[in-house]
Amino acid sequence: MNATRIEDYEQGTSLWRDAWIRLRKNRLAVIGGMTLIVVTLLCLLAPFVSPYGYEQQDLVLGAAGPSARHWLGTDVFGRDLLTRILYGGRISLMVGLIATGVALIIGVTWGAIAGYAGGRVDAVMMRFVDIVYALPFMIFVVLLMVVFGRNLLLLFLVIGAVEWLTMARIVRGQVQGLKQLEFIEAAVSLGLSGWTIIRRHLIPNAIGPVIVYTTLTIPSVMLLEAFISFLGLGIQPPQSSWGSLIAEGVETMEEFPWLLIFPGMALSLTLFALNFLGDGLRDALDVRTSRD
Repeated sequence: MNATRIEDYEQGTSLWRDAWIRLRKNRLAVIGGMTLIVVTLLCLLAPFVSPYGYEQQDLVLGAAGPSARHWLGTDVFGRDLLTRILYGGRISLMVGLIATGVALIIGVTWGAIAGYAGGRVDAVMMRFVDIVYALPFMIFVVLLMVVFGRNLLLLFLVIGAVEWLTMARIVRGQVQGLKQLEFIEAAVSLGLSGWTIIRRHLIPNAIGPVIVYTTLTIPSVMLLEAFISFLGLGIQPPQSSWGSLIAEGVETMEEFPWLLIFPGMALSLTLFALNFLGDGLRDALDVRTSRD
């Protein structure tokens, strides 16, 4: 027993190594991560998974239920639903990643500057956050889409632009605690600029909560995109996302229920996987759980 402790001490450890060990012990997080990998690979390899094109129609066949030829059935235009779901997953996952990336950049930068500057700068910046928080997000998104047109890139930017507020608050709180520590005072005494301290010392040390919230933001963003597409303001035909497929399925749910069930299952499965992974990362990066 003593030899084992000496060996562990000699090898040393770190926050990230301990977090990885705790994450692997969380079965739901592991299942969520593996599910997310499988779904992503299936979407990326869609041309190899399905022999049909996402625009390929069979008007004679029309809407048909699941069969050996079309595993998940076809839509009213005779398009293979599995193919549409896989290609739609590409867009839904892309929206989740890119829009979350936009929110991450804006929120981390805004929160870090506000937390480090303090005083009036912090007060003004965070009052702006409070004002934007009070605005109805959905109306803001819909208004931008109507004014600037239904553009896929704009959709990424618009969703990211309304999802950064909580991230800014989280980073601000972390930075306010970190800037009181000795290593930040040492950096100031060495004459490092405020931006250098933020970029090299504060943001890297606040990355744990940022990673956790990022994994929880992705499903929120995907759900927002699905709702926008459901309203008819998101992805436009012939392209599809899970949200637009669900919207199409709702219109014919009584006659062709599989057109709603299977896209809904794909979206739900991915959202559950992301939430399980996010919860696992939150627990793994919590230093209070470092010793069970």
